[in-house]
Amino acid sequence: MKHQLSIIIGSTRPGRAGPVLAEWLETFARQHGKFEPVLTDIAAFHLPVLDEPHHPRLGNYQNDHTKAWSKAIDAADAFVFVAPEYNYFAAPAIVNAVDYLLREWKYKPAAIFSYGGVSGGLRAAQALKPLLTSVGIMPIPEGVALPMYQKLLDENGAFSASEQVTGGARTMLDELLRWSDALKPLRAA
Repeated sequence: MKHQLSIIIGSTRPGRAGPVLAEWLETFARQHGKFEPVLTDIAAFHLPVLDEPHHPRLGNYQNDHTKAWSKAIDAADAFVFVAPEYNYFAAPAIVNAVDYLLREWKYKPAAIFSYGGVSGGLRAAQALKPLLTSVGIMPIPEGVALPMYQKLLDENGAFSASEQVTGGARTMLDELLRWSDALKPLRAA
């Protein structure tokens, strides 16, 4: 049985590039053949700034949006955060979405597919890693960074990946699979 890979679209703002990049990654992951990829768009869950009255460790969720988010994240065996860089930092939507849950994240690996200007979102990726570890996610070193990502979008807004991007994505998925296999016994405990 294939591991479920949740490809999390980390931007919620209008006109975002995240969905285009995530859709490319979903197709690539399906062709890779080792995961069952699922697009998980934070925007679709309409998560306000954390509004649960109880600490996430209790799993005592009161709001329907949190229950739906919990179900989506709990089903995954691994994650790829498609993460833009905003002001040298991770998108607030990602930070908020991670903070909503705890047990659903534990003992699962994550990679970061970042995008932005000259840094390719690497500053956001580095800022995100301590948050991920604090909820029990194992962020792996392998990821993809897209500097000046706009140049990789055609006139219709479609993403055209270079050999470097596809090679990096392949390595990232291979490593995610290794980590997902290694952490599976801890998820079962």
